[in-house]
Amino acid sequence: MSIAVQSAPARTGRAGILPTARGYLALTKPRIIELLLVTTLPPMVLAEHGFPSWWLVVATLVGGSFAAGAANTINCYCDRDIDKVMHRTSKRPLAAAASIEPVNALRFGLALSVVATLLLGFAVNWPSALLADAAIAVYVFVYTLGLKRRTPSNIVIGGAAGCFPAIIGWSAVTGTVGWPAAVLFAVVFFWTPPHFWALALRFKDDYASAGVPMLPVVAPPRTVARRIVGYSWGMVAVSLLLIPAAGWIYGAVALAAGAWFLSEAYALRRRVRAGTDPKPMRLFHYSISYLTLLFLAVAVAPLISR
Repeated sequence: MSIAVQSAPARTGRAGILPTARGYLALTKPRIIELLLVTTLPPMVLAEHGFPSWWLVVATLVGGSFAAGAANTINCYCDRDIDKVMHRTSKRPLAAAASIEPVNALRFGLALSVVATLLLGFAVNWPSALLADAAIAVYVFVYTLGLKRRTPSNIVIGGAAGCFPAIIGWSAVTGTVGWPAAVLFAVVFFWTPPHFWALALRFKDDYASAGVPMLPVVAPPRTVARRIVGYSWGMVAVSLLLIPAAGWIYGAVALAAGAWFLSEAYALRRRVRAGTDPKPMRLFHYSISYLTLLFLAVAVAPLISR
């Protein structure tokens, strides 16, 4: 009997390791990291005019993943109170009463940021490491702590954190930030508001209940739709500036994908004006496909033209 009683906690402890590990992984928001990696590798290929060394690619992507995971984890720590209120985020580890203590989540996020800095600094270069640190700082201090709960411009300004992978990828190869990287940064900058406002339209009540002034919470749907169209035009226009560096194959993809994105943005605006279901998730999901396709063209064009 005594042996059985003593061994039970050990089995419980072992059984609890996997859920805890999954919880820590969930804190990093892997699905967001996947999209960030999509915008990191193509600028590396464009800067190299070919495929860079595998070691550089792996080091950059792993370091970038750690940096993004650090920012997302600290974001979960800071937003754990509103995550509990919002249905969309109520299952995040710190909102769902998981086995992870908030202070441990914060330590985990800080540790990831240190590992990301050291990995990028020593295995890639220090300009890339500093850019990754800047991305973490913008996401945590500018967006999460500074703007998210105070202004509907939160995602416009704070969303710049998601633009850094494009210039980190370029910097990993060149050690500098060239004008093509700046153009790709701007593409993601203009892409972010339509992408996120479409999501916020769908979950407007969630944000309202949490007291987060996302644009769809504080502005009528027509205003949101008009701004989505405006930023979409800005995104497409900026994307075309990269044609001299990326070539005609990229240009053809940018034109076709941009026209498709604009048609979806205008369709959303028409539905809003008609007072019908705006179906914002259509634009949200397409925005991910658009960005993936555009950056894929950035990577493929230099490889084909070699």
